[in-house]
Amino acid sequence: MLDAVVVGAGPNGLTAAVELARRGFSVALFEARDTVGGGARTEELTLPGFRHDPCSAAHPLGINSPAFRALPLERYGLEWLHADLPMAHPFPDGRAAVLARSVAETAASFGPRDAGTYRRLVEPFLPKWDTLVRDFMSLPLTALPRDPVTLARFGLAGLPPATLLLRRFRDERARTLFAGLVAHVMAPLSGFATGAVGLVFALAAHARGWPVARGGSQAISDALAAYLTDLGGAIHTDYEVKRLDDLPPARSYIFDTSPTALARIAGFGTYYQGYRYGPGVFKIDYALDGPVPWTAPEARRAGTVQIGADSAEIGTALRAASREGRAPDRPFMITVQPSVVDPGRAPDGKQVFWAYAHVPSGWTGDLTEVMERQLERFAPGFRDRVLARATAGPAELAARNANYVGGDIGTGAVSGLQIMLRPKLSLFPYGTPHPAVFICSSATPPGPGVHGMSGHNAAKAVWRRLRQS
Repeated sequence: MLDAVVVGAGPNGLTAAVELARRGFSVALFEARDTVGGGARTEELTLPGFRHDPCSAAHPLGINSPAFRALPLERYGLEWLHADLPMAHPFPDGRAAVLARSVAETAASFGPRDAGTYRRLVEPFLPKWDTLVRDFMSLPLTALPRDPVTLARFGLAGLPPATLLLRRFRDERARTLFAGLVAHVMAPLSGFATGAVGLVFALAAHARGWPVARGGSQAISDALAAYLTDLGGAIHTDYEVKRLDDLPPARSYIFDTSPTALARIAGFGTYYQGYRYGPGVFKIDYALDGPVPWTAPEARRAGTVQIGADSAEIGTALRAASREGRAPDRPFMITVQPSVVDPGRAPDGKQVFWAYAHVPSGWTGDLTEVMERQLERFAPGFRDRVLARATAGPAELAARNANYVGGDIGTGAVSGLQIMLRPKLSLFPYGTPHPAVFICSSATPPGPGVHGMSGHNAAKAVWRRLRQS
């Protein structure tokens, strides 16, 4: 009998399996697709020689993850690459605000009226970032936080809605960039704890940057899989699990799946009936005949570029997708240009480029024209650079990854109390009605992102149970 069986080889499932194998438990991992990866994959989606990331591309949470930092992933081929600027937010007039590694450079891009405000907002947390991120990403804890005072101060700043935090800034450049940071989780700016989302992304950039993985996000998953194999763990691909009886006997089962899929496989009925899924995304991967012709010079040097003319436009786009059930006319977009720092991802002189916008859950339209019209506002002539494109709406994303219910790449709405209390109101969110069955996907704390911490936290709960039995 195995000690643990893990279902789903995304970053959280792989991390959970590694954490258990490191502690001497026998582990087998089962994945429905023919390769590991989940939301961290790399594929030739457009033309030969163009290597795209179908989902995640830039990794501010990955490089800052306490789980990943404790593992020897560099030994297994993972290399982080940093653009000159982690992120830029261009404006229609050709200017840009930036999120730089330097707090001073970031503050200066906001203008003199908001520079001091930004420094006062982030600088108190940076010296204690490693402890803060461990406390923040390990919640809920069965033990006391390592630095409860700093965590409480962070809560006072971040738990109110982002709309309140934005009022600290006097000019639109700072408000717009920060609104874009919050919008990464596809939640309305007026939501509970959305200020914390923006702060985490900003602090992550100042602490260690927003890198890409050399060769693509698949490198993260491959490094985890190689380490797991060296630890004696077994990986089975092309193995779809429809019920618990499909799996070998084990003392514990850990699911890197949506709560919906887990309830179906384990026979939990309506146990997760109250769990909410968020908006979907419409994503386009581009093969380009050269760099994106951004008007703002800063955007040409950035790994990630946010697209939204001002904070009001971003807020309108978020409300349209999450509350009004329609695709936005001027979508907020997140774009990543890995070729800025990793030219090997495309043939000589060419580039790969990645963009997505928020749409309602299950939306079935085509947003290509709307997204490219929005891109042309900030990069005139963009369409002339397009050699090929691969589009994916909510249905296509869900078909590629069953965790993306309705196209929700966060595996659950990051809004209301569900931003922290997921998938149910519980002090032990990784447990289920069955004492030997656990969940470790992005539907559990700390939520979406390629960071492995949901898998790490779930594994901690599993190994404690295994040692007691």
